[in-house]
Amino acid sequence: MSFTEIKGGVCSAKGFAATSVAANIKYKDRTDMAMIFSEAPCTCAGTFTTNVVKAACVQWDQKIVDSGKPMHAVVVNSGIANACTGQEGFDACEATAKAVEEALNVPYDSVAVASTGVIGMQLPVDKLVNGVRQMSKTLECSDDAGTKAAKAIMTTDTIHKEVAVTFQIAGCDITLGGMSKGSGMIHPNMCTMLGFLTTDLNIEKQLMQEALREVVKDTFNMITVDGDTSTNDSLILMANGLAGNAMITEKNADYETFKEALFYVCRYLARKMAGDGEGASKLFEAKVVNAKSKDDARTLSRAIVGSNLSKAAIYGCDANFGRFLCAMGYSGAQFDQNDVELYFESVNGRLKVFDKGTPIVFDEDEALKIMKADEVTVFVDMHEGRANATAWGCDLTYDYVKINADYRS
Repeated sequence: MSFTEIKGGVCSAKGFAATSVAANIKYKDRTDMAMIFSEAPCTCAGTFTTNVVKAACVQWDQKIVDSGKPMHAVVVNSGIANACTGQEGFDACEATAKAVEEALNVPYDSVAVASTGVIGMQLPVDKLVNGVRQMSKTLECSDDAGTKAAKAIMTTDTIHKEVAVTFQIAGCDITLGGMSKGSGMIHPNMCTMLGFLTTDLNIEKQLMQEALREVVKDTFNMITVDGDTSTNDSLILMANGLAGNAMITEKNADYETFKEALFYVCRYLARKMAGDGEGASKLFEAKVVNAKSKDDARTLSRAIVGSNLSKAAIYGCDANFGRFLCAMGYSGAQFDQNDVELYFESVNGRLKVFDKGTPIVFDEDEALKIMKADEVTVFVDMHEGRANATAWGCDLTYDYVKINADYRS
């Protein structure tokens, strides 16, 4: 690796501060608003939901990213999604951004906004504006502030999600940090989540956008919890250039170093989200190797982790390999089942259960031991090419239904 993981998150890179506040938007017993801020203007990139029903905040942020204008801040609220809210929803975005303009003296159209929570409820604008005013006085460039911001954007998440790495480019120390939230309504295409990445790298906008799009394909686009693609998916990357490196303007070795670090950060956060799926007790991973094409490998691995029957088998520690093969068969990828090998893997061992069209008699106790681990992998060798892909999900438990049956309350 050409980078090193360090303690921290969105405040790890030079010039970034964060904060959070209990604005009582929906929750009454916890922080529910966060802000990330850079005094230096940031080049920005983003990827957003492919759901046709897009939240007002998604449309607001897409406009900023597409405009090419700099970004200074992101304000995030949890509890209410600001989706399916009509003109009032757009007004709430503008009021939030203008409150940042007034408090921190940056243009309102350099302020991204993001929301997560219940769809179809209007945001209390007075609480948003008051929250911005309070947060503008408590911004800190500290790991603790970044962690608190990551906790403030949680909804049904059980753990906060953050990571940071450092690397060198042209003799300059570069830092890239990030935080995300996501537990339910998680399905590939972009990624059902909120994610915010910060770096002090100096890089040309189009190159940064291209790197983010490419990395998302094999990280956030490869996770699923419940098959529902949200209205609010947003991943925003901000780069303020304060590390002092000469601007990256071409796909050279420096660009590849950045992309490698970006992949690591996004993969780390994606896995954390998949493992923290609503009601989950295990991270469920599918590795497909030697497929005919990259598209086939992605399709097959996502089908395995997306199957409710597969997810239930992982929860029950049932080595019922037929469920995984069945999911592969209806995925849309074409293959010969007589080429396929399938294994179960975890820290407790590795066990082949299917060999080129033929089931293998295996030790059920050994299989049970492997599947009782906190992270379980279904490994599939297609023997039809050289393309590989990995997808992540979680098991399906009774608690998933309980959580989503009373989500609005």
